[in-house]
Amino acid sequence: MHELKVADHGVLPFAIGSFDSFGPLARASFPHRHGFYEIVLVTGGSGAHVVDLERLPLSPPQLFMIAPGQVHHWEATGLAGWLMLFNEDFLLPHPEDAEALRTLAARSRLPLHREDCERFEALLTAMLEEYQGVEPGFVSVLASYLHILVLRALRLPGAEPTRAPAGTADRAGELAARFARLIASPGARDRSVGALARELGVSAGHLHEAVKQATGRTPGRLVREQQTLEAKRLLIASALTVSQVAERVGFGDPSYFCRFFRRESGVSPGAFRRTMREARDQQPIPGYPPCSDEGDRKESPRSPSPVHRR
Repeated sequence: MHELKVADHGVLPFAIGSFDSFGPLARASFPHRHGFYEIVLVTGGSGAHVVDLERLPLSPPQLFMIAPGQVHHWEATGLAGWLMLFNEDFLLPHPEDAEALRTLAARSRLPLHREDCERFEALLTAMLEEYQGVEPGFVSVLASYLHILVLRALRLPGAEPTRAPAGTADRAGELAARFARLIASPGARDRSVGALARELGVSAGHLHEAVKQATGRTPGRLVREQQTLEAKRLLIASALTVSQVAERVGFGDPSYFCRFFRRESGVSPGAFRRTMREARDQQPIPGYPPCSDEGDRKESPRSPSPVHRR
């Protein structure tokens, strides 16, 4: 199984363009899974899009949502349209969109009337112009456009998820969904996989198998990703110190939290906070004490790194 991943650890990885602008992998004909979200507006082509072993015939215009962990590939010719890639970090301004995107991804495809297609193309065109223009505040504008796109997609007929007949894969998906809701719920708790499995009433081994089958990632990996995401939210939206953020996300030792955050994000908590706020406000802000890393004091602000090609 091929794993296509975002190449960089950049802040708010995001990219938008056409199938041609992303290159051959945009039309990958081999089964693969992503660690990020993909929204595809298909405006031309014939064949099928295969998502989690379900073959979905192409009948443009169509909107496809692929969530992290889903396996998909294209069996198509003449494929044309729009692609947008982003990860959970880009949903920080509107965290409720993550659940909406998972709901839409469960539906896999959304057929569009010509009028609907024109509205989505107009929105995507505005996003592409904003993305390429890199004007002050462009990150916030892109996040707002994405929020509008998700809300409009939810209004489409048939946007509710379909239910597959009960089976092994379906049960694994349900348990994985319960696990995702549990680790995303607020409140202090033991975040070990064993403790979480007990809360769900299953063995740690069964939880590991089900979550890995449904998402392609281990429970431990998802816990770390959720801790990192929650830490990023707090660093951006609150005035909590790094030590207080560490405690909120389950770390008693701030130094260990700093090492954890750097390993998961590629930057220290203080550097992440500075970069994100400067990207949002387009103006310098006072520095925050780094995690005893002199290199962070010398690190220059930078704009969010885009996802270039998969």
